[in-house]
Amino acid sequence: MKLPSYVRPDGVHPPLLSPEYKSTVLRAPSQKPVLLPHRLTEITGPVLGEDRVTADDADLTRDSGGEAVGQRIIVLGRVIESDGRPVPETLVEIWQANAGGRYRHARDTWPAPLDPHFTGAGRALTDRDGGFRFLTIMPGAYPWGNHHNAWRPAHIHFSLFGRAFTQRLVTQMYFPDDSLFAQDPVMNSIRDPRARKRLVSRFDLSATEPEWALAYRWDIVLRGAETTPFEEEGDDD
Repeated sequence: MKLPSYVRPDGVHPPLLSPEYKSTVLRAPSQKPVLLPHRLTEITGPVLGEDRVTADDADLTRDSGGEAVGQRIIVLGRVIESDGRPVPETLVEIWQANAGGRYRHARDTWPAPLDPHFTGAGRALTDRDGGFRFLTIMPGAYPWGNHHNAWRPAHIHFSLFGRAFTQRLVTQMYFPDDSLFAQDPVMNSIRDPRARKRLVSRFDLSATEPEWALAYRWDIVLRGAETTPFEEEGDDD
């Protein structure tokens, strides 16, 4: 069975090999990929259902009986097609560093404090209008050793599942006016400057909750001229 594929316009999506992003030199394929046949597992699911993804899964600010440290933010938007049609019941997963710029991961050893009440991971199903909403903490920047004095801008990773497990898309969302954009080789592996701007969320005062949380809006467009840049499989920093 042949599944429909997305057109990947030149300069919009980052290539597997981006020499300025040093780890891609080691992990980018050196030979042409081999096409594996799609069997039943690859072309069906994920079947999630309302009982498997709950509203609490989209709140990253509470865990282990306490509240996470940092500036509370609301991240909301829609998953849409190029013509504006919503994509409902799509699983949206996020993961991020905590307010100090540290992931809860065994390989993250830089000396920023871990937050016992923040896992850094959440998920939600889009509603009938393609909408999603997360309550989380503003992530901190962090050093990552790619080059001298290298720091990643504050960002949140997004993963989307389509109607089959082979239709997973991964991208990153950034925050407006970050001074680290210019020296970040991950963001700048996207050659088209207009496409890079589509990774940056916008502050939304109307969605801000007074005395509680700031709000940032970011829509994900699956294809077309305004498509959101997606990472190639394997990019995870």
